[in-house]
Amino acid sequence: MTTLAARPAFTGTSHSTREFAGTGQMLRLALRRDRVIAPLWALLIGLMPALQVVSIKDLYSTQEQLDQFAATTAGSPALIAMYGPVFSSALGSIGTWKAGAMYAMIAIAAVLTVIRHTRVEEETGRAELVGATSIGRFAGLTGALLLTYGAAAVAGITCAASLLATDLPVAGSIAFGAALAGSGFVWGAVAAVAAQLSAGARIARGVALGVLGAAFAVRAVGDAGNGVLSWFSPLGWCLQIRPFADERWWVLLLLAAFGAAATALAYQLLRTRDLGAGLLADRAGPAAAGPALSGPVGLAWRLQRGSLLAWSVGFGLYGVLIGGAVQSVGGMLDDSGTLQDVVTSLGGSADLEKSFIGYAVTMLAAAAAAYSVSSVLRLHEEENSGRAETVLAAAVGRVRHATSHLLFAVAGPAVALLVSGLGIGLVWGATEGDVVGKLGESLGAVAVQLPAVWVLTAVAMLLFGVVPKYAALAWAVLSAMIVLFLLGSLGGLPQWMLDLVPFVHPPKLPGAAFDAVPIGWLLAVAVAGLAVGVFAFRRRDLR
Repeated sequence: MTTLAARPAFTGTSHSTREFAGTGQMLRLALRRDRVIAPLWALLIGLMPALQVVSIKDLYSTQEQLDQFAATTAGSPALIAMYGPVFSSALGSIGTWKAGAMYAMIAIAAVLTVIRHTRVEEETGRAELVGATSIGRFAGLTGALLLTYGAAAVAGITCAASLLATDLPVAGSIAFGAALAGSGFVWGAVAAVAAQLSAGARIARGVALGVLGAAFAVRAVGDAGNGVLSWFSPLGWCLQIRPFADERWWVLLLLAAFGAAATALAYQLLRTRDLGAGLLADRAGPAAAGPALSGPVGLAWRLQRGSLLAWSVGFGLYGVLIGGAVQSVGGMLDDSGTLQDVVTSLGGSADLEKSFIGYAVTMLAAAAAAYSVSSVLRLHEEENSGRAETVLAAAVGRVRHATSHLLFAVAGPAVALLVSGLGIGLVWGATEGDVVGKLGESLGAVAVQLPAVWVLTAVAMLLFGVVPKYAALAWAVLSAMIVLFLLGSLGGLPQWMLDLVPFVHPPKLPGAAFDAVPIGWLLAVAVAGLAVGVFAFRRRDLR
């Protein structure tokens, strides 16, 4: 593919205008391509804080119960590291405490959206075709950022409006919505910078999400300590706005300044590089491939290993935090019989600590399903880029090509959940003085969730094999499963709807008794779905 030479810095208004020519058309194209997914993530993320507040309002009916919750949380460094500090015992502050996770969720959505409409377009060659017309060099990036910033604004407005609908104070509702939108703004800009660094979309996503992971780690360590480190993390800034707790409006200026600076840097970097190239030069590979690349499994390992390592590290750290938070559960639930009932029903045991582990492991399984879906959709990416056609032109069959990636989509979640189980068991066992026993219980709890994860793997493979154009709908299916599970935990859904969620069927170890029947059914569904998906891929034409 030919490349366009880097253009010199503009010196006049007319040249500046030409660089942005066609921005409206690129924005309309991006809106059309994301006409379903962008409104979906904006509305879901915007509504989740209000749902959390409603659940807290039902579970903690008196101010004394809220005070006890805040005091217990303040005494648990593990909980503070996971979700951040509670700055007030007011209903709004307690209700939106766990909803602070939406700052990271909107960050992930912003990163994926920007990379999809910038670096992916260059990697597939579509940006070069568009650039050959009268479309300016900055139009594609500007359209992607306008879409992302607009969706983040919709999420923030939806969040503020839904919080107001729950009768929370106006100032706190607006502050939380503004912080949510600000997080989307900042991380959209970070993704724009990452898109200029590498010629590959996968590496660009990895860089942006790696920075997000580092920001979360800095925030977690800072909040669990004296709070100083939190000021070096944009995620920490969102929490420091302190909605419903004597709001700090000036912190919004930090988000705005950082986002504006990162956006300006992205444009400057785009101006100085060639189309289709990255500022970080690709390393020259060896003259001949090693034995590990002698087959499709070796190639799949090379493509998947970075993601597997990153997810495993993240799962391990989160497992450590869960294990450290177990002892605080009793104090948080003592004054709320309703919440105890919810946790024990979801965790499958009257033992609150074991029920908490069971519930936390279920949420980890949903995250593992996200990793598995991304691994399956690597097949879709390989096909769209044309690399799959090159591989299949050799002595590699369709089934062998597909199963090489499915191997990691199936085994990868098992590794990640195993690591999280180790983290939970070691820390929980150390606090209880029974490392061997608690380690066995934790590993059993994560192991029984694997068949539910593989059902989502099968859904992704079915979509890729049967209707590849809509393979990305696997993310919508997973999102729907998570939303149904969260709403079902509040008791507001009929049982038949909750039964659609695979994660509710495995036995809720370590508190409940082991039951092989649901595991067998889930395995049967997963195997059948994977088989049909592979067979459909073998029979259809490459796109």
